[in-house]
Amino acid sequence: MASATLKSIAKATGYSVTTVSRALGGFDDVNVDTRQLILQEAQRQGYEPNLQARALQTQRTQTLALVVSMSGPRFPDPFFSEFVAGLGTAAAEARFDLLLVTPNSPADELDVYRRLIAGRRVDGVALIRARFADARIQYLAQTEMPFVVFGRTTGVENYNYIDVDGIAGQSALTQHFIDLGHKRIAYVMPPRNIMFTHYRLQGFSETMRRAGLAVSDDLLQEAELNERGGSRAAETLLNLALPPTAIMAGNDLMALGVMRVIQERGLRVGTDVAVGGFDDIPIAEHMHPGLTTVHQPIFEIGQQVTRILLHRIANPEAPAATRLITPQLMVRASSGPQRL
Repeated sequence: MASATLKSIAKATGYSVTTVSRALGGFDDVNVDTRQLILQEAQRQGYEPNLQARALQTQRTQTLALVVSMSGPRFPDPFFSEFVAGLGTAAAEARFDLLLVTPNSPADELDVYRRLIAGRRVDGVALIRARFADARIQYLAQTEMPFVVFGRTTGVENYNYIDVDGIAGQSALTQHFIDLGHKRIAYVMPPRNIMFTHYRLQGFSETMRRAGLAVSDDLLQEAELNERGGSRAAETLLNLALPPTAIMAGNDLMALGVMRVIQERGLRVGTDVAVGGFDDIPIAEHMHPGLTTVHQPIFEIGQQVTRILLHRIANPEAPAATRLITPQLMVRASSGPQRL
């Protein structure tokens, strides 16, 4: 059987060799249906591109990078796993590799970006969990390196990002608990240096004020974005002289920690204390009880980050692409029934 070529794929699909080449190269000017058909035919024929020759022609490495912050999410965090899976899937479809880089220490993080760019080791960079006045984004904005951020920051304009509307998401969750009759609602918030904390706290505070409910300092707990952080915050909240009847957590892992402490005290999640999260990681609906949370399409966001990045690589002069996604409230048993 003859080796598969661009011409053989073009003949089988009815598209031109140029269209086939651009589809296999991940160029954004080929529509999704056409690209999918061409990729399927290439796979059927066993086509293997000469990546080394392509790299020499385009001066590209066919590699994208995600720098895994020492203070940020990592495996086995389900949120991070879903995001990376989305990044990698879209990269693989375009015949790009995904490089995960971990700095030796938080102080070394910016140097990692400098080395990636100076050594021309990658064609583009993805960032996750943007921070206030994010030094990473400020640095990349001054270079010619294509990059896309999952999140927003301050002090930088005209950069590519996708973000979830944290104000809308947290407001919907807060209103849900208010509608159930809760008045003393606690919020276990993520670290304040993470940009989305600002938006989610704003959504919580504004919704409480509109309902005429106080947001007291003792009901605001800052914690790590993991189960341990949620557990520690829940211990503090449940030890209050007047504990909350509902606790919202900054992400689902924190909510899992909150639920565990409630249950260890012999209380019932959803009946004695209502609990809510944010993210809707795959295990959220399988927790006991199922977790009421705010859904953001993590896997799809990872895919979109990659596709925007590939478009930026192919079209470096294109205007910045920005997208703000409205999340969806997922009501499950952890928020419990209407309070009497």
